[in-house]
Amino acid sequence: MHRGMAVNLIDARVERFNDGEIFVEVYENVRGEDMYMIQSTSNPANDNLMELLIIADALRRSSAARITAVIPYFGYARQDRRSKARTPITAKLVANMLVEAGIERILTLDLHATQIQGFFDIPVDNLYAAPVFALDVLHHFKDNLDDVMVVSPDVGGVARARDLAQRIGAPLSIVDKRRGKPGEIAEMTVIGDVKDRTCIIVDDIVDTAGTLCKAAEVLIENGAAEVHSYITHGVLSGPAVERVSNSVMKNLVITDTIEPAEAVQGAPNIRIVPTAPMFAQAILNTWSGTSVSSLFDHAALGPIYEGHYNGH
Repeated sequence: MHRGMAVNLIDARVERFNDGEIFVEVYENVRGEDMYMIQSTSNPANDNLMELLIIADALRRSSAARITAVIPYFGYARQDRRSKARTPITAKLVANMLVEAGIERILTLDLHATQIQGFFDIPVDNLYAAPVFALDVLHHFKDNLDDVMVVSPDVGGVARARDLAQRIGAPLSIVDKRRGKPGEIAEMTVIGDVKDRTCIIVDDIVDTAGTLCKAAEVLIENGAAEVHSYITHGVLSGPAVERVSNSVMKNLVITDTIEPAEAVQGAPNIRIVPTAPMFAQAILNTWSGTSVSSLFDHAALGPIYEGHYNGH
């Protein structure tokens, strides 16, 4: 039940044969229906992507009127350009596969590079976590908002950090990092005065959390009172959870675009904010033909998240 609309999941089965092949069967009539498939293409990325493509094919061959893929975390988005000679642009390849499977609209959250929308010749609605994070910050830091400073962990993420900073009326700082070689951080410098500030690091993906934990350390070394992080997609692979647990960060806030592992759920300083209310409203707006961009405003999202923050 969402805001007065009773919506159930379609009865279907997704199975694997002994050799790993994926098989899908839809048990209900979907002819002429407006279908929404919800699937993050996170780890295991290839299995989840193939599942999505196969379900789309099953729905298309069952005469569904329109097929929308709701992909909270769009895997392969980091491979969005040729970084060196003889490398693929896998994000474009994935876009071609999704369209070829019969998907007519994409609904996703915080694409790693917003220009990936242009890889598709179908409508792509890219929602933003910033309004949800703004609601969370305004709720949890309401007593000391004047001390809050938003921090971008690298120069490339400034636009994302600036967006949140403007929403909560906070100043902006940048951690400039220079890599020696991939996976290794040579040096970090803080641009801006973070002394005695409550720093909030903003980014779209936390993977191994090496850069994040190092950035938090550098901020504390530069006089920050405390460091919190708001990051949309908690990939959190390898030693990430252990690093975050042992870091100087007070809190890492992520969304549930990627199903959290047990270690993530059990980590004392990792908190998960739900994206389901926003996606449910976006699906409802898409289905009824009303504006999805209204969800870019945290004031508009306030009533949708009312229950979540009333109990906290």
